Amino acid sequence: MKLAVVQMDVVYGDFAKNLAVILSHLETEAAAGTDLVVFPECAATGYVANSLEEARAVAITPNELEPVEPACRNLGIHALVGYAELQPEAIYNTADLFSPDGRIFSYRKSHLPFIGIDRFTAPGNELEIVETKFGKIGILICYDQRAPENARTLALKGADLILLPTNWPEGAEMSANHISRARAAENHVFYACCNRVGTEKGTRFIGQSKILNPSGKTLAEAGDEETTIRAEFDLSIARDKRVVIEAGIYEYDVFQDRRPELYEPITKKKAS
Repeated sequence: MKLAVVQMDVVYGDFAKNLAVILSHLETEAAAGTDLVVFPECAATGYVANSLEEARAVAITPNELEPVEPACRNLGIHALVGYAELQPEAIYNTADLFSPDGRIFSYRKSHLPFIGIDRFTAPGNELEIVETKFGKIGILICYDQRAPENARTLALKGADLILLPTNWPEGAEMSANHISRARAAENHVFYACCNRVGTEKGTRFIGQSKILNPSGKTLAEAGDEETTIRAEFDLSIARDKRVVIEAGIYEYDVFQDRRPELYEPITKKKAS
């Protein structure tokens, strides 16, 4: 599959402008033969809300993203778009995966840090995978990456590729440069992180989006400017969890070598 990660400068509260940028990128990537385009966390809305009132004002309903569905269908392309989702009962930090066949898979951020709009959102409660013609895809959002159990759960459910739309600000360099690589390597999956750039209400975002192979090695990487990075790969490579460095001498299997009977504390809120 051919994957594109769009590292864009989101305009806070200007849904129309952000949507226009998203649709323009879809046209460009479809012309280039791209299969899947990933946009940042809250790409359609912006992220740095400082009150519940601000969060409600910037959030949109899923129906407002409706133009993305026919665009993906007409262009024959998949797209993952992040936004602040407004529902009567709560606000969610959401990413929708649009397929050319009209299917829409919605993931709500399940682990919430105390920053930006996440201070005023409710957590999602599901970690599921999406079946595509290329393979199985899992979705996490930003801080979800910090808990290793999230990526491991998706990988155990069969994910070949994990997508991470994110808003990494200054101070999140560890997540960008090291934790993302660990999540790819420890689960032997392809891993794509899509950050944003620019400054929003005094918060500067660092970019450094990347596409990683199942060994955690870089296939494509961005700096701190607006750009699109791309990579082409075969998702089936992620399905064999046995890694052979030197046959018969240095081998390991990231799943078969696990000992779940030792891991009971990780299912508790606090380890004993």
